[in-house]
Amino acid sequence: MVARLVIAAPSSGAGKTTVATGLMAAFAGRGLAVSPHKVGPDYIDPGYHALATGRPGRNLDAFMCGTDRIAPLFLHGARGCDLAVVEGVMGLYDGAAGQGELASTAQVAKLLKAPVVLVVDASSQSRSVAALVHGFASWDPEVRLGGVILNKVATDRHEALLREALEESGVPVLGVLRRAPAVETPSRHLGLVPVAERQAAAVEAVAAQAEQVRAGCDLEGLLALARSAPALRDEPWSAEGSTEMAGPAQGGRPVVAVAGGAAFTFSYAEHTELLTAAGAEVVTFDPLRDESLPEGTRGLVIGGGFPEVYGEELSANAKLRAAVAELAASGSPIAAECAGLLYLARSLDGRPMCGVLDADARMSPRLTLGYRDAVAVGDSVLAAAGTRMRGHEFHRTVIEPGAGEQPAWGLRQPEMRVEGFVRGGVHASYVHTHWAGAPQAAARFVAHCTGGPTA
Repeated sequence: MVARLVIAAPSSGAGKTTVATGLMAAFAGRGLAVSPHKVGPDYIDPGYHALATGRPGRNLDAFMCGTDRIAPLFLHGARGCDLAVVEGVMGLYDGAAGQGELASTAQVAKLLKAPVVLVVDASSQSRSVAALVHGFASWDPEVRLGGVILNKVATDRHEALLREALEESGVPVLGVLRRAPAVETPSRHLGLVPVAERQAAAVEAVAAQAEQVRAGCDLEGLLALARSAPALRDEPWSAEGSTEMAGPAQGGRPVVAVAGGAAFTFSYAEHTELLTAAGAEVVTFDPLRDESLPEGTRGLVIGGGFPEVYGEELSANAKLRAAVAELAASGSPIAAECAGLLYLARSLDGRPMCGVLDADARMSPRLTLGYRDAVAVGDSVLAAAGTRMRGHEFHRTVIEPGAGEQPAWGLRQPEMRVEGFVRGGVHASYVHTHWAGAPQAAARFVAHCTGGPTA
């Protein structure tokens, strides 16, 4: 039995992240072991969740991982915890475009049998809030709306009007929060600025969020609501016990270097766990500071992040760029997603990068965002030809050309196209994947690190 709450909202921008992070920090401050989770593919919010709780922030994405893995992944992350707080994505009922409730906060709440707390931006309404809450509470009878937290409330008079209106809805008010600039987190072209880029300021912001929640929310009522969730019958997910795993790699434990630091902050905790379960020794390094790859590196994983923000520093680290190019030339496995793709390019905004790919990248005013159904065009270190995987794109850059002689993926939406690069041991693509939805990718990658690809 894991006590749990899902923090949702009618739409983006209502204050879900502030409330969810503040609740995590407030309950952790009371001595509870709090497990943090985020619905959807977002990498940035889990960084703030981790700061609030001292535990890895974990994603629950039904599109990329499948609906059957949501409860097991949740139980894996929440093992040994007193309370789990799950931050939703977009509006409560918003999911993968054109696919009904798939990957929505509402679907995840139902899969977890978790009560939902609706965060409502009350800044421009009074009695209408009751109609809004009634609509969200009655839309899907399988979603249990256990309470409301009113955000951006202006005055005591405004609060009184809101509470009076909500008495008719039957949904209890579990918190009222005033506007508070100290709790705000700065944003830029892809959303919030990651924790790794503003450590001291992020700590202060999370502390302010916790204090705001403590002062304005009924923590005892929220905890009682969380404890009312029924037991889940699923077994916790584990990297070691995943049926798709090929087992530990033969021939020793190859060192797999994983890019980290401020420029490469996008990663899912399960990736490292799966690589380790497949037999790798995972070592993190920082391309902004380290001039060489970890000793004995046999494989390299470069996830997402913001190389466009740190282009000058990444380019200036010529020794590491040369080491990456040398590793690629040796045929060693390299898996690169989005930011990793840009780093492997010949240039980024005119600055030299690793030169592994015959392609050049630049910033773009256009946001590319959405889930992707992908099929492997040919064999690579991650997938055999014809393998289907699901992922998402999220970037404001373009790379030219968009695909190599052997593309990484064929995509079905939003239009039919090929993208990415497979060259020797390199697999580079804009598409982010979640390996908990395809554990065979980690097993295949580690097997290539030992010189023996899986079938």
